[in-house]
Amino acid sequence: MAARVAAEAGEGDAFPLLDDLMPWSVRPLRTGRPWVTAPDAASLRARWDLLARSEGAEQERLFRPSRSRTPLTPAAALPGTSTGTRAFARDPGPYPEPVRIQHGPFDEQWLIPDHRLLDAARPELWRVADGHQLYAVEHGYVPQDSGPALSATALLPDGHSPAGRPGRIRPLYRRPGGREPNLTPGLAALLTARYGVPVTAADALAWTLAAALPSPAGPLVPLPADGALWAHGVELGQELLRLQLRGARGGARPRLPGGRRPYVRAAVPPRPDGLRYDADEETLVLGEGRVSPVPAGAWDFRVGGVRVLEFWVQRRTATAEGLAAVGPRGWPQERTSQLLELITVLTLLTGLRPRQQALRERLEQAGTLTRDGLRSAGVLPVPASARLPASVLDHQEEGPEGQFALL
Repeated sequence: MAARVAAEAGEGDAFPLLDDLMPWSVRPLRTGRPWVTAPDAASLRARWDLLARSEGAEQERLFRPSRSRTPLTPAAALPGTSTGTRAFARDPGPYPEPVRIQHGPFDEQWLIPDHRLLDAARPELWRVADGHQLYAVEHGYVPQDSGPALSATALLPDGHSPAGRPGRIRPLYRRPGGREPNLTPGLAALLTARYGVPVTAADALAWTLAAALPSPAGPLVPLPADGALWAHGVELGQELLRLQLRGARGGARPRLPGGRRPYVRAAVPPRPDGLRYDADEETLVLGEGRVSPVPAGAWDFRVGGVRVLEFWVQRRTATAEGLAAVGPRGWPQERTSQLLELITVLTLLTGLRPRQQALRERLEQAGTLTRDGLRSAGVLPVPASARLPASVLDHQEEGPEGQFALL
């Protein structure tokens, strides 16, 4: 199927793009400075306190100014947050509670949700973030990469890409409360009529996770002509979604069967001085620490050509400067627990790859809905309004210097 996908990515007129199906998208966040995110919330509080106590040139040095943000830049409060809006140097205000985010593929971290500290926080994403929202996050395209074209999360994603061109963030719903699915108008009705079962936004996301293929133009999403194949793919996609949500939205946290669960065989030292993988022993080696079993598929799970596990550990052991260096003195126990869960998730996702490949082979033999077919049905082209954020006017937002923002 790879050759056909490459050809169709060049023609751009056979399989629809994800951009055709979920048209509203947001660019990745641009924080502008590394110290506003951290694997643990306590580090962010310590960094904030240090910055708030400093003054003048020292505060500016710690802040790391950019063209968009300096300690003297006022900014509107992010939707759903209560933070200072005056320049940080004049009035830091109270410390805002950090929020859990998806900091790139499969990496859950914390963020200080203060707009004065973030170059481009994408407020439109924050307006629709609630307990119903899910996000499809495209991964930057890298030729010859065998990793997934996108992933899903219930956390606010920043869209960071370890390599390649960052992809877009696509909320599943355009309004809070799970209202107004982010699907091209007419698509759900067309698929419902063709497959003989109601097609929801969640079904479309599940199918996309199971069937999407990478291309230079963005993820391609083959749509089957056959309802039975659609149902099979949606079921597989729901399993992928459950694993990637890690217990969010009422699901169970991922678990491996007994005997295959990763365990700490030797404690990870406070500062691991290296990382390697012992394929014969299925062991992840962090300095003197040992974690096993770690299947080869989990170790070699890549996004954008980068090993997820390796990148995750490097982020937590790399030497940092300035406020970004403020953090735990050692390797916290909770970090080991997070590592074990990440290994579990990657192992289970790897285990589903044969089923994904089988689905794609069936799609190769079956008929599909092409972009031309969607045009003939009146679904494409996408109306320009569907690519814009919906109006969310049920609350006021505080603008810079305490003025109310106009939405």
